[in-house]
Amino acid sequence: MRTLLRATLVALLALSTVLGLSSLAAADPSPCDRGEFCLWSEQAFGGARAVITLSDSALEECVPVPDGIAGRSFVNALSKPVTVYQDAECSTEGEFDTYPGAGTYVPDAPFVVRAVQIWFE
Repeated sequence: MRTLLRATLVALLALSTVLGLSSLAAADPSPCDRGEFCLWSEQAFGGARAVITLSDSALEECVPVPDGIAGRSFVNALSKPVTVYQDAECSTEGEFDTYPGAGTYVPDAPFVVRAVQIWFE
């Protein structure tokens, strides 16, 4: 009886873990496709969204955030590192930081992002 109870508890725990993980995966709040750098106007990937790709920007050039969106959360799904800047002209006099590519999620940016620079690897 005790072994059956333990086995049932282990099975229930495993099932609740699997269901919990699948619901987390299904509730991904940040749809950003591979090859995109996505910014949102609100924290936690909310509000208006802007997308920057290599097809609409050049490597190592300063790219102001499109549509006047001030980025408060972002995802780097590019294959390249991206530097985000507080200043719209990529000035290093304000805040800036570089994030690796291939899936960096930042739900609460450390400062308002107004421009980005995409780098070679």
